[in-house]
Amino acid sequence: MFRIQLLLVVVCLGVLSACNGIGNGPNGGSNPTPPTPDSISGTVTFKGAPLAGATVTDFLTNNSIVFKVTTTDANGKYSFTGMSTTGDVPGEYQIYVNKPGYGFYPSVGAGARVTRADYTGQFEGDGLAPSGLFFSVIDFDALPDSPLTGANFAAYDGSNPLVTLPATGQQISYAAGDDASAKKGVAWSAGSRFTDNQDGTITDTLTGLIWLKGAGCLGAAFWSNALAAVNALANGACGLQDNSTAGQWRMPNLIELESLIDASSANPALPANQPFLNVSGGVYWTATSYYGGVSGSSAAWTIRLADGRYMNDSNDNIKASANNHIWAVKGGSGGSIQLQATGFYLQYAAGDDGSFQSGVHLTSPRFIDNANGTLTDTMTGLVWLKQADCIRADWSDALTAVNLLASGQCGLSDGSVAGAWRMPNRNEMQSLADRMQTNQAEYFDYTYLNHDGSVYQAPILTDDVEAQYYWTSTTNAADPTEAWTVFSCDFGVYDIPKANAGYTLAVR
Repeated sequence: MFRIQLLLVVVCLGVLSACNGIGNGPNGGSNPTPPTPDSISGTVTFKGAPLAGATVTDFLTNNSIVFKVTTTDANGKYSFTGMSTTGDVPGEYQIYVNKPGYGFYPSVGAGARVTRADYTGQFEGDGLAPSGLFFSVIDFDALPDSPLTGANFAAYDGSNPLVTLPATGQQISYAAGDDASAKKGVAWSAGSRFTDNQDGTITDTLTGLIWLKGAGCLGAAFWSNALAAVNALANGACGLQDNSTAGQWRMPNLIELESLIDASSANPALPANQPFLNVSGGVYWTATSYYGGVSGSSAAWTIRLADGRYMNDSNDNIKASANNHIWAVKGGSGGSIQLQATGFYLQYAAGDDGSFQSGVHLTSPRFIDNANGTLTDTMTGLVWLKQADCIRADWSDALTAVNLLASGQCGLSDGSVAGAWRMPNRNEMQSLADRMQTNQAEYFDYTYLNHDGSVYQAPILTDDVEAQYYWTSTTNAADPTEAWTVFSCDFGVYDIPKANAGYTLAVR
């Protein structure tokens, strides 16, 4: 896994001594006082109250070293000083926070930015090929006499989740404990979900996204041409009378396009009575690259709208040769829910997922090990069974096993009783994904070690089985003898006969 570092090179138009502000005066006088090294400070809070004892790390990307470490005081405050430039290149520092039992997400005003960063190179592995270890950081270029305040972090422990997942839309129950019988997620009515704005756009009141009404207007193209077509979309094209300008529209990322899928429908797999025009049942591009751990990516995530299947085990997602359909979206606020971001932050082309990074960004660390056989996702608040290889059966038997799951089984010591657990539906299972991972199963199973040999991050799941299908409780409406599964490596959604054997993660 590689790591991108951004270095801002200062180009000086005067004499070299003028770059750092130190030199002789106009009359050859003495040097002025050297500039004060930079500083950064902020507050860490949990549910609005100060969080003391959190470890705050100041990482210098120029040299790939930890510059300083501190802990928050009783008021949740921290600060770092002494950050400075090196020659003509400012020091680029990234700040992140950790405390057992919490995930964190930063916020900052002018003078810095919030981004994701990969610190894989700072940790030794356990002999496996490493997957990325990503942090949500405040990225700060140290410039003389430019202190930064308000570099804050909010903590999450699952009791204050950042996102709420929508229901899949499945209405027919095929077995006890399946998607339709569990009824999990924010419910929505197909008849009232979409608003036709009478200007060529449709607002999804569930997600707040605004979609191009003509789902076939932009035709089909290779991925780069599809992005260019969406980037150029504006008022007057495709029936638009919304005063939009070029650059306001984007190609939907994987989670945004997935949000339209109605698991109760087929041909197309969109909500009944949806008001879109010329929706194809074919394959649609997303702006999310299929990340391969290299400097460029040759594939992107796609969804077949006939049934909602991800088409990433064929040639249908090859950017340079697949001629897939194009849809456009904008907005993303004001809905009943907010969608989480995919986690993808690298930009391969203008207007792609890495360019916009739409949605609620991911916490770091994201998952909390509750030391009782369960795992809490700080993004959604869902609690997961940690033992990922305990339940393996056909779909019907797997549902029964999960319905009967209780403390004392599968490594559980949480006091749970039969009926407390369920098989995750399609949206719940998908919510675990981080699209910057080259191999999700490997990441869940990986041990990250500090250079002194101590454990920095233990495996998130226990024995997540690689290259295997994990059941969801959601039946394939196009063929009810099949259920939707998530493939453990790429977390793509694929339809598998219910009679097949598959693994199951349990959730509550």
